[in-house]
Amino acid sequence: MITTDQERDVFVAIADPTRRKLIRLLAGSEELALYELTAHFQMGRTAVSKHLAILKEADLVRNRKIGRETRYRLNAAPLQEVKDWLSFYEEFWTERAAILKDILEE
Repeated sequence: MITTDQERDVFVAIADPTRRKLIRLLAGSEELALYELTAHFQMGRTAVSKHLAILKEADLVRNRKIGRETRYRLNAAPLQEVKDWLSFYEEFWTERAAILKDILEE
């Protein structure tokens, strides 16, 4: 069972492929309405809204109401944590590949 603290974690938020696709869609636009996002999925508005709520809890998405319409935009700042985590492993594997190359060349 996922706790509230985990839902706010950026890594938990991006673990789901639907949420990653939502992030990608929002990255390509300044702002999108819920119905525009829903059109890209084979699921209803309620399901898409639940995914957006998880992204919002992780501060990856911001929303605003315009009349009865809710519009969403990406807040990419929390993704820096993911980038920093991945950069460590990129350096790790680059070093390991260099060591392997040296061994193979001997």
